[in-house]
Amino acid sequence: MENQHNIWFVTLILSAVAGYCDTVTFVSAGSIFSAHVTGNFIVFAYQIIKGTDAQAWVKLLTFPVFMLSVIIGGQIAARSVNRYKILLAEGLVLLLSGIISELFVHTPALTLQTYLVVMLVVFAMGLQNAFGKLYAKETFGPTTMMTGNVTQFSLDLGKSAGSAFKDLISIESLKKQGVTIGGFLFGCVAGALLAKHFGLTVIVLPGAGMIICYFSTGKNEPVTTV
Repeated sequence: MENQHNIWFVTLILSAVAGYCDTVTFVSAGSIFSAHVTGNFIVFAYQIIKGTDAQAWVKLLTFPVFMLSVIIGGQIAARSVNRYKILLAEGLVLLLSGIISELFVHTPALTLQTYLVVMLVVFAMGLQNAFGKLYAKETFGPTTMMTGNVTQFSLDLGKSAGSAFKDLISIESLKKQGVTIGGFLFGCVAGALLAKHFGLTVIVLPGAGMIICYFSTGKNEPVTTV
């Protein structure tokens, strides 16, 4: 029962954090996606054909940073006695990102300091993606990209409607996907509102959230890989 509670909590927190971080960096750092990094391909291509943004090439830097982070996340998992250490590392990186932003990013202009903060956030999201792949049973589905979750939600909705909402398995799946999608949407809205007024510094909030998540979800439990 406790483990089931953890799954609901971890899914909600991770989804909200991903939506939040993705939106904050998009709003405050030149339209860069930090969680759903493949979206940067689209932004890069758009800015190249517009011919107005010499900084478009920075979008491609997110990929090696992300890949390095996933590799390091795998190493953390291999050496850790519990599966939540990756989330602790993510929280610490996000906290560091917010602190650096507060101390050194004092203008909405895109500076080297801004890009440093963004790449740290991308690194943190890489750790979260690694967690999701290594410990798939710890959440109800992917927490950093919602296309698959929306697809599953739609399939479950169709099946539930076809049974006059008497198919309990589909209804339970609908609830789980609702937690994931709803958490991500909440994070997006919160990130947009806060980033608009306070900039990248607001990244400290999900950092604190991840650390709370770590200390609230059985941090001493042994590793269980999938």
